Amino acid sequence: MTSPWSAFPVQIPQPSIRGLSQITKSLFISNGVAANNKLLLSSNQITTVINVSVEVANTFYEDIQYVQVPVVDAPVARLSNFFDSVADRIHSVEMQKGRTLLHCAAGVSRSAALCLAYLMKYHAMSLVDAHTWTKSCRPIIRPNSGFWEQLIHYELQLFGKNTMQMMDSPMGRIPDIYEKETRLMIPL
Repeated sequence: MTSPWSAFPVQIPQPSIRGLSQITKSLFISNGVAANNKLLLSSNQITTVINVSVEVANTFYEDIQYVQVPVVDAPVARLSNFFDSVADRIHSVEMQKGRTLLHCAAGVSRSAALCLAYLMKYHAMSLVDAHTWTKSCRPIIRPNSGFWEQLIHYELQLFGKNTMQMMDSPMGRIPDIYEKETRLMIPL
Protein backbone atom coordinates (compact mmCIF):
# COMPACT_ATOMS: atom_id res chain seq x y z
CA MET A 1 0.00 0.00 0.00
CA THR A 2 1.36 3.43 -0.85
CA SER A 3 1.23 6.19 1.70
CA PRO A 4 -2.02 8.15 1.63
CA TRP A 5 -0.77 11.26 -0.10
CA SER A 6 2.25 10.07 -2.09
CA ALA A 7 0.31 9.42 -5.28
CA PHE A 8 -1.52 12.72 -5.24
CA PRO A 9 -0.53 15.63 -7.42
CA VAL A 10 1.72 18.16 -5.72
CA GLN A 11 -0.97 20.79 -6.13
CA ILE A 12 -4.69 20.26 -6.13
CA PRO A 13 -5.56 20.11 -9.82
CA GLN A 14 -7.99 22.53 -11.35
CA PRO A 15 -11.40 20.92 -10.96
CA SER A 16 -12.76 19.63 -14.21
CA ILE A 17 -16.22 18.49 -15.18
CA ARG A 18 -15.93 18.25 -18.96
CA GLY A 19 -12.59 16.61 -19.62
CA LEU A 20 -10.59 14.23 -17.51
CA SER A 21 -10.45 15.00 -13.79
CA GLN A 22 -7.14 14.00 -12.23
CA ILE A 23 -7.61 12.37 -8.83
CA THR A 24 -4.09 11.04 -8.22
CA LYS A 25 -0.92 11.02 -10.31
CA SER A 26 -2.20 7.89 -12.02
CA LEU A 27 -6.01 8.01 -11.73
CA PHE A 28 -8.49 10.10 -13.69
CA ILE A 29 -12.31 10.19 -13.86
CA SER A 30 -14.42 11.30 -16.80
CA ASN A 31 -17.68 10.85 -18.61
CA GLY A 32 -18.16 8.53 -21.57
CA VAL A 33 -17.63 11.20 -24.21
CA ALA A 34 -14.25 12.25 -22.82
CA ALA A 35 -13.24 8.60 -22.44
CA ASN A 36 -13.57 8.16 -26.20
CA ASN A 37 -11.49 11.22 -27.08
CA LYS A 38 -8.16 9.99 -28.39
CA LEU A 39 -6.44 13.34 -27.85
CA LEU A 40 -7.49 13.47 -24.17
CA LEU A 41 -6.38 9.89 -23.61
CA SER A 42 -3.00 10.34 -25.26
CA SER A 43 -2.25 13.78 -23.80
CA ASN A 44 -2.89 12.37 -20.31
CA GLN A 45 -0.90 9.20 -21.05
CA ILE A 46 -3.81 6.89 -20.22
CA THR A 47 -2.83 3.23 -20.47
CA THR A 48 -5.99 1.62 -19.06
CA VAL A 49 -9.63 2.60 -19.43
CA ILE A 50 -12.19 1.15 -17.02
CA ASN A 51 -15.73 1.59 -18.35
CA VAL A 52 -18.27 1.35 -15.52
CA SER A 53 -21.44 1.30 -17.58
CA VAL A 54 -23.67 -0.75 -19.79
CA GLU A 55 -24.71 2.13 -22.02
CA VAL A 56 -21.37 3.63 -23.13
CA ALA A 57 -19.42 1.89 -25.87
CA ASN A 58 -15.69 2.45 -25.92
CA THR A 59 -13.68 3.27 -28.99
CA PHE A 60 -10.71 0.94 -28.72
CA TYR A 61 -7.34 2.55 -29.28
CA GLU A 62 -4.07 0.74 -29.73
CA ASP A 63 -1.81 0.56 -26.65
CA ILE A 64 -4.71 1.08 -24.24
CA GLN A 65 -6.13 -1.77 -22.19
CA TYR A 66 -9.88 -1.79 -21.63
CA VAL A 67 -11.88 -3.21 -18.74
CA GLN A 68 -15.68 -3.39 -18.76
CA VAL A 69 -17.62 -3.20 -15.48
CA PRO A 70 -21.24 -3.75 -16.54
CA VAL A 71 -23.22 -1.94 -13.84
CA VAL A 72 -26.27 0.29 -14.20
CA ASP A 73 -26.55 3.51 -12.21
CA ALA A 74 -29.32 2.32 -9.90
CA PRO A 75 -29.36 2.12 -6.10
CA VAL A 76 -30.04 -1.63 -6.27
CA ALA A 77 -27.01 -2.34 -8.51
CA ARG A 78 -24.26 -4.27 -6.71
CA LEU A 79 -21.29 -2.05 -7.54
CA SER A 80 -19.58 -3.34 -4.38
CA ASN A 81 -18.99 -6.63 -6.20
CA PHE A 82 -16.33 -4.71 -8.14
CA PHE A 83 -14.76 -2.57 -5.37
CA ASP A 84 -11.78 -4.85 -4.80
CA SER A 85 -11.15 -5.97 -8.37
CA VAL A 86 -11.27 -2.42 -9.76
CA ALA A 87 -9.16 -1.00 -6.93
CA ASP A 88 -6.64 -3.81 -7.45
CA ARG A 89 -6.52 -3.10 -11.19
CA ILE A 90 -5.98 0.65 -10.68
CA HIS A 91 -3.21 -0.12 -8.19
CA SER A 92 -1.60 -2.65 -10.54
CA VAL A 93 -1.59 -0.13 -13.39
CA GLU A 94 -0.01 2.45 -11.08
CA MET A 95 2.71 -0.01 -10.00
CA GLN A 96 3.53 -0.53 -13.69
CA LYS A 97 3.86 3.28 -14.09
CA GLY A 98 0.64 3.44 -16.10
CA ARG A 99 -2.39 5.68 -15.79
CA THR A 100 -6.02 4.69 -15.44
CA LEU A 101 -9.14 6.46 -16.62
CA LEU A 102 -12.25 5.40 -14.73
CA HIS A 103 -15.46 6.46 -16.46
CA CYS A 104 -19.19 5.92 -16.56
CA ALA A 105 -21.79 7.79 -18.59
CA ALA A 106 -21.54 11.12 -16.75
CA GLY A 107 -18.54 10.68 -14.45
CA VAL A 108 -20.77 11.39 -11.46
CA SER A 109 -21.96 8.24 -9.69
CA ARG A 110 -20.49 4.86 -10.67
CA SER A 111 -16.95 5.96 -11.51
CA ALA A 112 -16.88 8.25 -8.47
CA ALA A 113 -17.98 5.42 -6.16
CA LEU A 114 -15.25 3.12 -7.48
CA CYS A 115 -12.72 5.92 -7.09
CA LEU A 116 -13.72 6.32 -3.44
CA ALA A 117 -13.35 2.57 -2.87
CA TYR A 118 -9.87 2.67 -4.42
CA LEU A 119 -8.77 5.61 -2.27
CA MET A 120 -9.98 3.85 0.85
CA LYS A 121 -8.28 0.56 0.00
CA TYR A 122 -4.96 1.75 -1.39
CA HIS A 123 -4.49 5.15 0.21
CA ALA A 124 -5.97 4.31 3.61
CA MET A 125 -8.31 7.27 3.35
CA SER A 126 -11.54 7.39 5.29
CA LEU A 127 -14.68 7.59 3.19
CA VAL A 128 -15.18 11.22 4.23
CA ASP A 129 -11.62 12.13 3.24
CA ALA A 130 -11.81 10.21 -0.03
CA HIS A 131 -15.04 12.02 -0.89
CA THR A 132 -13.67 15.44 0.08
CA TRP A 133 -10.56 14.93 -2.05
CA THR A 134 -12.38 13.51 -5.07
CA LYS A 135 -15.02 16.25 -4.95
CA SER A 136 -12.26 18.88 -4.88
CA CYS A 137 -10.94 17.36 -8.12
CA ARG A 138 -14.32 16.69 -9.74
CA PRO A 139 -17.04 18.84 -8.12
CA ILE A 140 -19.95 17.05 -9.81
CA ILE A 141 -19.48 13.66 -8.17
CA ARG A 142 -22.55 12.29 -6.43
CA PRO A 143 -22.83 8.52 -6.07
CA ASN A 144 -26.40 7.30 -5.78
CA SER A 145 -27.78 6.31 -2.37
CA GLY A 146 -27.31 2.59 -2.94
CA PHE A 147 -23.64 3.08 -3.81
CA TRP A 148 -23.22 5.20 -0.68
CA GLU A 149 -24.64 2.40 1.45
CA GLN A 150 -22.21 -0.03 -0.17
CA LEU A 151 -19.27 2.35 0.35
CA ILE A 152 -20.19 2.82 4.01
CA HIS A 153 -20.23 -0.96 4.45
CA TYR A 154 -16.88 -1.22 2.63
CA GLU A 155 -15.33 1.40 4.89
CA LEU A 156 -16.46 -0.59 7.93
CA GLN A 157 -15.03 -3.75 6.39
CA LEU A 158 -11.66 -2.07 5.71
CA PHE A 159 -11.22 -0.02 8.87
CA GLY A 160 -13.65 -1.40 11.46
CA LYS A 161 -15.41 1.95 11.78
CA ASN A 162 -17.39 4.47 9.76
CA THR A 163 -16.85 8.16 9.18
CA MET A 164 -20.33 8.70 7.76
CA GLN A 165 -23.75 7.14 7.85
CA MET A 166 -26.97 7.16 5.91
CA MET A 167 -29.86 9.24 7.19
CA ASP A 168 -33.47 9.83 6.27
CA SER A 169 -34.34 13.12 4.61
CA PRO A 170 -37.30 14.56 2.71
CA MET A 171 -35.38 13.52 -0.41
CA GLY A 172 -34.98 9.91 0.75
CA ARG A 173 -31.92 8.18 2.22
CA ILE A 174 -28.77 10.27 1.90
CA PRO A 175 -25.28 10.18 3.39
CA ASP A 176 -25.03 12.54 6.35
CA ILE A 177 -22.44 14.67 4.54
CA TYR A 178 -25.30 15.90 2.34
CA GLU A 179 -27.51 16.90 5.28
CA LYS A 180 -26.72 20.63 5.21
CA GLU A 181 -26.97 20.79 1.42
CA THR A 182 -30.32 18.99 1.50
CA ARG A 183 -31.72 21.35 4.13
CA LEU A 184 -30.88 24.29 1.87
CA MET A 185 -32.82 22.66 -0.98
CA ILE A 186 -36.01 22.09 1.01
CA PRO A 187 -38.30 25.14 1.14
CA LEU A 188 -39.28 26.28 4.62
